[in-house]
Amino acid sequence: MKRINILFSDIRKKFGRIPLRLKIWIYFVIYTIIVFVLLWFFQIIFLENFYENMKIRDVITEGEFLAESCLNDSIDDSTYEKLLNQSSMKNDMCIEIIDKYGRSLHSEKAFGDCLIHSKDGTLSTMLSKLKKSKEGEILYMGKSPRSSQKSFIYGKILSDGENIYGYLFLNTPIEPVSSTVSIIKRQLMIITFILIAIAFAISIYVSENIASPIVKITKSAKKLANGKYDVKFEGNGYLESQELADTLTYAGQQISKVDTLQRDLIANVSHDLRTPLTMLKAYAEMIRDLSGDNPKKRKEHLEIIIDETDRLTMLVNDMLDLSKLESGKQTLHCTEFGISEKMHGIIDRFKGVSEKMGYNIHFTPDEERIVCCDSVKIEQVIYNLINNAINYTGADKQVYVRQVNLDDGVRIEVRDTGDGIEEDKIKLIFDKYYRSENHKREVVGTGLGLSIVKAILKLHGYDYGVNSTIGKGSVFWFTIKNLPKGE
Repeated sequence: MKRINILFSDIRKKFGRIPLRLKIWIYFVIYTIIVFVLLWFFQIIFLENFYENMKIRDVITEGEFLAESCLNDSIDDSTYEKLLNQSSMKNDMCIEIIDKYGRSLHSEKAFGDCLIHSKDGTLSTMLSKLKKSKEGEILYMGKSPRSSQKSFIYGKILSDGENIYGYLFLNTPIEPVSSTVSIIKRQLMIITFILIAIAFAISIYVSENIASPIVKITKSAKKLANGKYDVKFEGNGYLESQELADTLTYAGQQISKVDTLQRDLIANVSHDLRTPLTMLKAYAEMIRDLSGDNPKKRKEHLEIIIDETDRLTMLVNDMLDLSKLESGKQTLHCTEFGISEKMHGIIDRFKGVSEKMGYNIHFTPDEERIVCCDSVKIEQVIYNLINNAINYTGADKQVYVRQVNLDDGVRIEVRDTGDGIEEDKIKLIFDKYYRSENHKREVVGTGLGLSIVKAILKLHGYDYGVNSTIGKGSVFWFTIKNLPKGE
């Protein structure tokens, strides 16, 4: 059994390496052969048996009907004779009805070689068998003495269950079908050759039509695998191949975007890492060579080293946070808290930046509203939006934060007075390391703040966006949804 399984496994593997167009052609040919084998079996080999069985079944059915009609008092003799005559002509059948004393009551002869009307005593023999039968009927297949033609006799006792009134005999010839089979055989041979030729042509056409788009898609996929992302997949031929081609074309476009973003990410991360590392090394060397014995200079240089270390730590932390958010490993820890109070606390943290660098952060609160979300992550969102506004605001260094209570939640807006963002660039502003040409940072950041904002808000399922006007600044916003009723 194990060897058989291994053999079938090898066959399946070998068959799996066959090209699609050849597979389809083989399936089509096998199907055609099966159809013709069935036709030959049923039309040639079993035709005679089918004919005999159908003829016998028809005679039995007709005999049972005539027997019931004979015992039906509502049918008079003349009507019954017409019925017998019609049945005899319709079914090419001889009929003989005999009373219980053996006298003939009705006789219909439809063909010359009838057994029940012959003089060789077949009828008396059948009558004797019928009287002895327990089932009340007999079936007999014999041959005519003159022509040796098959002939079928059906006999039935005419009885109401208690009394016997007579006996019914039906006799029909079983016509030989050899000549008919010969004609059908010749026709089938001609039809077989014609249809096999047509089937071959159709199978080749269909297999080519199905396989050709897939072959084209495969060639294009190899180009895509080699880094040619602008390749266009063509799947003309049928719906499924076209949908596959469209999907792969779209996938190629998205891979191209991801590849570009990946390169930009590597370039930006390398740049952001190289600058503080260079400064760390430079100031460490300065402490070693120049300011090691000068407390004032040494403290100044060490402060710069600490600041750059903090910047590196912030960059690494932001990259880890974003990685966790985008991988789906971060979970929400929702709690209820007052949003106005939370906003005041966040604004207070920026007082140091405001005093040191001259920025003014204006907060316009609404009535206190209790919200339910992940307090730490929403705080990170607001902090990043304000930090982004500080980095990109105009020369007046003004940043405006507003809380707006809505029927379905609370909307938080952070507005700067910078140069604004072009409309076609707005959809890219939340991408990692994207920097608008109209924006120039005054405060160093990691370039991942808005990407983290996007990931956190998507995790919460909150709406967010940005409205911007060139020369007037931008408004970044998001909406904290109300809790569903019942929660």
